[in-house]
Amino acid sequence: MTNNPNRYFIINKPYKMVSQFISPDNVRLLGDLEFDFPEGTHAIGRLDNNSEGLLILTTNKKVTVLLFQSEKPHKRKYLVQVEKVVNEERLNQLRTGIKIRVKGGGDYITTPCEVEIVEKPKDLYKRTHEFREDLPHTWLTITLTEGKYHQIRKMVSAVHHHCKRLIRISIEDLEIEDLQPGKVKEIEEELFFDKLQIDNWKVD
Repeated sequence: MTNNPNRYFIINKPYKMVSQFISPDNVRLLGDLEFDFPEGTHAIGRLDNNSEGLLILTTNKKVTVLLFQSEKPHKRKYLVQVEKVVNEERLNQLRTGIKIRVKGGGDYITTPCEVEIVEKPKDLYKRTHEFREDLPHTWLTITLTEGKYHQIRKMVSAVHHHCKRLIRISIEDLEIEDLQPGKVKEIEEELFFDKLQIDNWKVD
């Protein structure tokens, strides 16, 4: 046991909050959460300002490489609300790979992924600027093993649907569960890596 062991947290990142502690812009920051994070805490991966859900924070600088830059792909699952009713043809387009524009202006064909139509969870917390439930819409779960900039928003746009709500609900077996927006949960180190299915975390 070291004198300064690393610490691991998950949060439910609220809508209209950026995934960082410092910004030159007038935005809501992770430091605005009602929690005293230890020095050196940083976010692993990001959710954009309008996205919600599971965000990992830790003092361990190796987690980004272990999780997002390893040879083994790690699944990230999202609950997505889009305008209009999604038909089977468009579901299959999303599942099998679709062309999107990426940073730098190039085209990219997305890796095949899991996409399912689902019911809106009954216990899903309300959000400001909710999309009107009486307008045609579809709830999806989309599970990716990659994370291009705004990838899900671009994917659904490519099949002529506009993303209205985007919530990350899990990374591998690490789940948001019933954690409410803005709340923080600390996780013990071994359990953290077990849930993320990372088995080489003790290797220097």
